[in-house]
Amino acid sequence: MKKIFVLDTNVILHDSSCIHQFKEHDIALPITVLEELDNFKKGNESINFHAREFVRRLDSMSGEALFDRGISMGENQGNLRIVIEHLPHPDLEGLFSPHKPDHQILNAALQLKSKSVDHEVILVSKDVNLRMKAKSVGIRSQDYRNDQVTDINTLYTGQRIITDVPEDLIEAMYQVPFEISADELEVDPPLVANENLILKNHRKSALATFDPHTRTLKRVDKRSIFGITPRNAEQVFALAALLNDDIPLVSISGKAGTGKTLLALAASLENRRRYRQIFMARPVVPLSNKDIGYLPGEIKAKLDPYMQPMYDNLSVIQNQKGGEGDEQSEQIRKMLEDEKLVISALSYIRGRSLNRIYFIVDEAQNLTPHEVKTIITRAGEGTKVVLTGDIFQIDHPYLDTQSNGLTYLIERMKGEGLYAHITLEHGERSELSELASDKL
Repeated sequence: MKKIFVLDTNVILHDSSCIHQFKEHDIALPITVLEELDNFKKGNESINFHAREFVRRLDSMSGEALFDRGISMGENQGNLRIVIEHLPHPDLEGLFSPHKPDHQILNAALQLKSKSVDHEVILVSKDVNLRMKAKSVGIRSQDYRNDQVTDINTLYTGQRIITDVPEDLIEAMYQVPFEISADELEVDPPLVANENLILKNHRKSALATFDPHTRTLKRVDKRSIFGITPRNAEQVFALAALLNDDIPLVSISGKAGTGKTLLALAASLENRRRYRQIFMARPVVPLSNKDIGYLPGEIKAKLDPYMQPMYDNLSVIQNQKGGEGDEQSEQIRKMLEDEKLVISALSYIRGRSLNRIYFIVDEAQNLTPHEVKTIITRAGEGTKVVLTGDIFQIDHPYLDTQSNGLTYLIERMKGEGLYAHITLEHGERSELSELASDKL
């Protein structure tokens, strides 16, 4: 049966091209959605871009045509129509407030369902509550799944353990040129670009990374930088990718306390002479309904609470012991003063030229796929982009483990020669932190 998909506003603010993702089926836009989009047109955030882009796209498609019977969205696609607000449907009257936009969208879907005998009506929303309300009154509802990862359990981790490796191959990894041909090792499934391996047998082991250009397994050594020493194989792999100039895009995922941000920051400081500037940024996702504009004080005072975790990681490096602590602390202080090291909210980084920049994006799980794409496509010559985050700790109201930008990036970029990923699994912050992450 042909379907009519009723779109919620948050779907459009998530992806302005969403109307072209429903194949031959029809799309209905409640007039309430257009009214809500009008409130989002001004601003420099991703949602503001999507609001403007969608309205322009709609205007271009419609031309002089009227929306009352729908307009074609193109070859092999359905029709698009605007649904005018009606009096509350009997199934909603007295149950939900008619003045709330969500309920007006729900009402439009119910009215369509009562009139469309030859179409199945489905409400598409990123809002879980609205989807539940729709189901409670007999309307099918779905999340917008076009940019979702199918199975989070099969998500690429960037590493694997190979056991029973012939002893002569591991021996060769410790002899010049400290690499072996990838063809000498039988691996199933096949290796992907920049994948990390723990090679083991009953006597020895070695850490290696697959170089797709030379088709060799290169040994990875443990090293300390800026007083930070990797504490496990995953961190060794992460640091190697962060320091590799041939890999301009790196993502690191892992739970709290695994060292994601600390390693990225230490690597950027180690390679600081190769870059014009180090940018550290994170998205600002308030844990309430109010934007940071409601907070008292100037913009720096508003942002400080959100940026503090980055300063905490910087403080760890500044206070490293071992004779270099004071010197390192002075170097970092000077870089902050000269704006060679900039820590800011992500929205204030947008629009800047990213040439020869070491760009660290923290908490990337709170970005949409479109926002991640926008950030990476701004990378100019000589820029390295590093995204870190925990895909199981999301503050964004309309994202989850399958639909956030970091998960999307890992799934789509896997196997690309310019990209490396590593999932950190072992917490190293403290024994208490590890216990809390596992048990709570």
